[in-house]
Amino acid sequence: MIEVENLVKRYGNHLAVDHLSFQVEKGQIYGFLGPNGAGKSTTMNIMTGYIAASEGSVKIDGHDILKEPEEAKKSIGYLPEIPPLYTDMTVGEYLQFVAELKKVPKAERKEQISQAMQTVMIADKKNSLIKNLSKGYKQRVGLAQAILGNPEVIILDEPTVGLDPKQIIEIRELIKHLGKQHTVILSSHILSEVAAVCDKIMIISKGKLVACDTPEGLERMMDAKAQIQLEVLGTAGALGEALSGLQDVEVENITVSESDPEIVFASLHTPKSVDVRKELGKSLLQNHLPVVSMTRVEKSLEDIFLQLTDEAKKEEKPEENTEVNSEEDSVEVTSTASNENSAPEQTESEDENHESNL
Repeated sequence: MIEVENLVKRYGNHLAVDHLSFQVEKGQIYGFLGPNGAGKSTTMNIMTGYIAASEGSVKIDGHDILKEPEEAKKSIGYLPEIPPLYTDMTVGEYLQFVAELKKVPKAERKEQISQAMQTVMIADKKNSLIKNLSKGYKQRVGLAQAILGNPEVIILDEPTVGLDPKQIIEIRELIKHLGKQHTVILSSHILSEVAAVCDKIMIISKGKLVACDTPEGLERMMDAKAQIQLEVLGTAGALGEALSGLQDVEVENITVSESDPEIVFASLHTPKSVDVRKELGKSLLQNHLPVVSMTRVEKSLEDIFLQLTDEAKKEEKPEENTEVNSEEDSVEVTSTASNENSAPEQTESEDENHESNL
């Protein structure tokens, strides 16, 4: 459905996207995850044809976004982080305008607009001025314009940013619903958001793809070992001796409590498939080391995300650290053309540019 190959984007000497390659399969929800400044928004803007890549290619349903932009964009519905809304229009007027820009056949416009409003649950706001809507409803209007024309791919850049918890839950449910009929790609730096709705997660750091798998696959990939946090009464030497004879136990550290010298802490690693707590308990009992607490900890997706992004940072070249502008800042400047405050003052040439992006 989507093929991204060897994608590179430079802003001066800053490398925002670093030889990025991946494929998006039809009919799934993909989460594009990474810390702020990782290259998510730049990649999405290239995929939608909003900005050009320095190197590489993006193909949407077989059409190169650079060489065949009109054909490629027919398959894309895009909601940027700042929805491209004309706030002095009513919801109905705005969606009618978008339908015309997207060249939806005149005979189908009324039905498609009605269907889009029902899908995002804003039919009762048809005659409301957009500027009078809450941020959550404005986001829904942005989603409605993205799905007009029934594109096969919906691309959402930080779709829940700035929303309250109730609105976030509503938008997540809406994304799940859209995923039943479209291929959806959404970006976020919030792991819980991506894990809640996505079939696959792509983790990007410093412009590089560091992992791509299902949430369960990422856990299996990174969680070959489990950790045991142990707290006993005794001495560090006695605890070390008790642990030395156990198979499948790797001692990370043993420390004595600063507040109580009779309490000793230990952090252990064991294979995830092996539960050594029974044998560990027996050994501690034989060595007269009463257990205060014993906890088996498995890596969460948050741990995996931090580990992968930290490893990517360690591998980056020193000269890449000296750049002052992040790609997110650069993209934000580019995106102001679609900011609601500037929309009413657009010139004819800007309208043509806006049409191509929608």
